Amino acid sequence: MAKYSIPYGRQTIDDDDINAVIETLKSDFMTQGPKISEFERAVADFHNSRYAIAFSNGTSALHGCYHACGIKPGEEFITSPITFAASANAGLYVGATPKFVDINSSNYCIDISSLEKSITDRTRVITPVSFAGYPVNIKEIRNIIGDRKITIIHDAAHAIGSLRDNAHVSELADMTVLSFHPVKHVATGEGGMVLTDSEDLRDKLSRFRTHGITKDPAHLSKNDGLWYYEMVELGFNYRITDLQCALGITQLKKLKKSLFRRNQIAYFYNKELSNISWLDIPDYDFDPSWVRDVSFENLNSFPANLHSYHLYPIKLKTPELRLKLYDHLRDNGIFSQVHYIPLHLMPYYRNNFSFKDGDFPTAEDFYSKELSLPMFPDLNDDQLEYIVDTIKDFR
Repeated sequence: MAKYSIPYGRQTIDDDDINAVIETLKSDFMTQGPKISEFERAVADFHNSRYAIAFSNGTSALHGCYHACGIKPGEEFITSPITFAASANAGLYVGATPKFVDINSSNYCIDISSLEKSITDRTRVITPVSFAGYPVNIKEIRNIIGDRKITIIHDAAHAIGSLRDNAHVSELADMTVLSFHPVKHVATGEGGMVLTDSEDLRDKLSRFRTHGITKDPAHLSKNDGLWYYEMVELGFNYRITDLQCALGITQLKKLKKSLFRRNQIAYFYNKELSNISWLDIPDYDFDPSWVRDVSFENLNSFPANLHSYHLYPIKLKTPELRLKLYDHLRDNGIFSQVHYIPLHLMPYYRNNFSFKDGDFPTAEDFYSKELSLPMFPDLNDDQLEYIVDTIKDFR
């Protein structure tokens, strides 16, 4: 029998989280109450963003973004093939046409150097994905766009709290999407959020998540009283609850500690796995070794470039070796995962948009050899040593 049972990711819940939810259960509001705006303000302030609009999940938040930017059927959006389906599916929900750009072989995000040649006069949106928590370089993408009317929807579902040149993930993008799924840094069960500095986009997103309904006098055709509302466009019921936001508020207070621990884990993996000839560790330009000589209690500030390490992806030399290691880890109670099957190879995308094998070779090679090792702040040192020893015992 295996010594441990270790998932690739899991939530961290303590008594403060539980008590916050209980307190909200005892209050007057389970949904559409004050905890929602409190959570939105806290996340916006953390990321130096003017506005935050909470949604029922990350997918609905993405759907809201594609809607709010006004992309129309027949117009194109560009994203990465190495991402969860929602990054592109949300564009399909509004009738737009997907295009993919291959990934960078070092950071596994969209290959910005190849972006320019994929932009056409029908491109209306670029949705870069900060894969695994590495903050994609939005400034470079903005420079490539220039004065073209292209909206940047930053899918930062993996990258809450990360930094690039002291800038948060929400800075420079038109809209930035966060996810609060249990394996993410801040967990609300399900939940998502859009960060933006645009009042117009804030208003559109707020209406979209609430059936297209508004009570704002500035947007009403008439006003029969304080109770009066109007449905001014077709929207959805994509609201989050006060129960979830009460949990999110207490979770957010632990985000910095989570980021610190995740970098500690990445540093340990880097140090212990770097000399194994049959696997490759990530070749990021952000080095987690800054955690080496500091404790969280003595931490004054994070480095200007901070990887938030939602995932720790390794690559095996061959697909066959990847499968054998996956099974070996599983047999020993270590449940690694694969992120992701390239979107363009999914039957729906093949059948409806004529994508095929070989279209994005770097992404396809990455998928064929990648494993995500366990990465969550509750991993203790004994478990980490067990994971590494189990990998080293493989061959």
